[in-house]
Amino acid sequence: MASMTIRNLDDALKQRMRMRAASHGRSMEDEARDILRAALSTAGQRPTNLARAIRARIEPLGGVELKLPARDPIRDFLARDYS
Repeated sequence: MASMTIRNLDDALKQRMRMRAASHGRSMEDEARDILRAALSTAGQRPTNLARAIRARIEPLGGVELKLPARDPIRDFLARDYS
């Protein structure tokens, strides 16, 4: 198995990692492995369509109801007298 070292890690981030690991009852190293495993296991499943990606993000929240403003009829520019 490979190993890696992460340098210049922000102190606040390290503290959050320590707290998260403790809440899951494991070491920081185990927690980091789990975070990397979870993050990288879904990376290849990104939708290529932006609309689908947005819909997938919003649907679990119940969707969004948008109020559309009233629209005026399309103006007929060709019927105008420009003289």
